[in-house]
Amino acid sequence: MSTGLIALLDDIAGLAKVAAASLDDVVAQSTKAGTKAAGVVIDDAAVTPRYVVGFAAAREVPIVARIAWGSLKNKMLFLLPGALLLSLFAPWAITPLLMLGGAYLCYEGAEKVWHAVAPHGASQHEAAVLAPPENPKALEDAKVRGAIGTDFILSAEIMAITLGTLPDVPLWEQAVVLAIVGVGITVGVYGVVALIVKADDAGLAMAAGERPISAIFRRRIGQPSDFDLSVRPVTQAIGRGLVVGMPWFLRVLAIVGTAAMVWVGGGIIVHGLAAYGVPGVEHAIHSAAVAAADVVPAVAGAVEWLATAAGSGVVGLLVGAVLIPVVQFVVSPLIGLFRREPKGHGAAGG
Repeated sequence: MSTGLIALLDDIAGLAKVAAASLDDVVAQSTKAGTKAAGVVIDDAAVTPRYVVGFAAAREVPIVARIAWGSLKNKMLFLLPGALLLSLFAPWAITPLLMLGGAYLCYEGAEKVWHAVAPHGASQHEAAVLAPPENPKALEDAKVRGAIGTDFILSAEIMAITLGTLPDVPLWEQAVVLAIVGVGITVGVYGVVALIVKADDAGLAMAAGERPISAIFRRRIGQPSDFDLSVRPVTQAIGRGLVVGMPWFLRVLAIVGTAAMVWVGGGIIVHGLAAYGVPGVEHAIHSAAVAAADVVPAVAGAVEWLATAAGSGVVGLLVGAVLIPVVQFVVSPLIGLFRREPKGHGAAGG
């Protein structure tokens, strides 16, 4: 009896060691996958704040929270199980689906560029494609839907990159790593976005003499101490800097966000073409990036990345420019056919 108990304990200890080793593997794989996806994460953080600009300060954090919740559902309910099923049963479908998402990002980014260059023409296109929201609630809902739709594409790219780092691991480990990366990236990205969009409000409160903690969380925390009073001139100066600087920072971030949509979308298209036997565009961009990096060897890595992003951005703009009329004259009318109410429906209702 005692021998059997000792053997059982040995088995349990062995299983515990295996579980610990598996946990270490999961953590290592999650870290590796998160690092690989860092570029798209930065793009995601740059894209999202532009959906919040223009709303009342009281609505900024709730909007970010709605987008974050939609992003989490994108990853956990759709992309994670979808990625696992595709990798098991239809790995051939991953590349075309990613390219379709990349084309969407190219279209969105090119449309924003067109709006900056020719506002009147872009507004006419938007009027032909989208019905204008009727009230602030409808506008907010439309912005949130647009942000969640864009997030879906960027999240799909993150999940695809993550899955690509896990070629020889069990299915359960793939699922756990995808979940860890998905949740971690969502919390990180939208936490940073919430801080960005509230920084100007915190700066305004700090400039008025509030302490940094109460300025951020908008609540009083006891009476100011001697230390608080001594550093108040510094915090007021920081607050004034935030008030002056944040509008400019958000404008720059909006530009970076648009550029990110174009270069990420273009990069997906370029990689997809290479996967289908058309590597010329990818090779040309890589050669140009390497040549640019050789000119300034001190910062070769940064220059090569920028040149690659620029090349992908050019491809993204070209694809997006082609898609703008396609969406207006082909896709939007087709969608309108399915959304059109049956004849006589309005009269019956009256």
